[in-house]
Amino acid sequence: MNWFKPKQHKKQQANTAQVLASLLTNGIHVSINELIQYQTKVSLINLAARRDLHGKMSGNYLARSKGRGMEFDEVRHYQNGDDVRAIDWRVTARTGITHTKIFREEVERPVLIATDLSSPMHFGSRLLFKSVQAAHIAALVAWHAKDRGDRVGGIVFNQEKHSELKPRSRQQGVLHYLHTLTNIHNNTSTFIEKSEEQELSDATLIQSAFDENCGRLRQLSKPGSLVYLITDGNHLSDEALRHLSNISRHCELVVCLISDPLEVELPSSTKKINVAVTDGKSRQQLLIGDKLQAEQYKAQANKIVEHKESVLRKTGARILHFSAGTTLETQLKDGNTPWTR
Repeated sequence: MNWFKPKQHKKQQANTAQVLASLLTNGIHVSINELIQYQTKVSLINLAARRDLHGKMSGNYLARSKGRGMEFDEVRHYQNGDDVRAIDWRVTARTGITHTKIFREEVERPVLIATDLSSPMHFGSRLLFKSVQAAHIAALVAWHAKDRGDRVGGIVFNQEKHSELKPRSRQQGVLHYLHTLTNIHNNTSTFIEKSEEQELSDATLIQSAFDENCGRLRQLSKPGSLVYLITDGNHLSDEALRHLSNISRHCELVVCLISDPLEVELPSSTKKINVAVTDGKSRQQLLIGDKLQAEQYKAQANKIVEHKESVLRKTGARILHFSAGTTLETQLKDGNTPWTR
């Protein structure tokens, strides 16, 4: 629907087409080529661990076992059997007692990415479907993890099927995940031309699938892992939150919440226009161009976001917000997320 003046609308269409071309996408489907290009954008983010974790591997990439490694841990008195090459001669000279350096071994950290590609994610009003943006985020995380030497795996799912991928090292693990993303994304059924009864049935199926896949992610997550859940956050049931809380106890959990501009606020219009909308569960009429309704809509949208943040914080997750209406690169460069802090 055209809510803009003709000249403005044509200009916006041209700009959108140019941006989509640069992303190698049409905004609706996902191709392996558009995901591979994120290999060159890994400098946009930093996956360094944010906190210590209680598990076999800590979130700082350091093993509990001490030995010869890349990361200095401490200095202690020399003991029989210690490697003489590790003697700290400065401390020894200062104290008159032989001291040796102790190192903590570095380990590969599993990075698990759970990408929600269910039908409600296949929606977009401006640039990309939420599901396409989810795939872009997953690709960027995967390439960055590979660049750091971590192992990449996780789950890709919709309401009909899922695929679990055990963490793999090097480029093979990333490409395996990206191919799975494209296959499941481009074969996800949507709510096109379905009755209200069918939509309610599908909504139940989607909720059940989301809960089950959070449970699968919990089983797949080993202590010390970095776990990403990429979704719109519209199916955070008590069961799903229980699984996420359990993950957060022994892993670093990051939830990427994706929204569409239309979910945040109504488009502006100089004319009042009635439109029918549905969230898959119920239908309602919206009046575009009415200032009061626009303010009420935005206030309600803010409450929904605040609720999502509130329940996710209780799980111990770190929350990042992304929009499907702007390129991922633009959001990261503008500092709209704390990903690089």
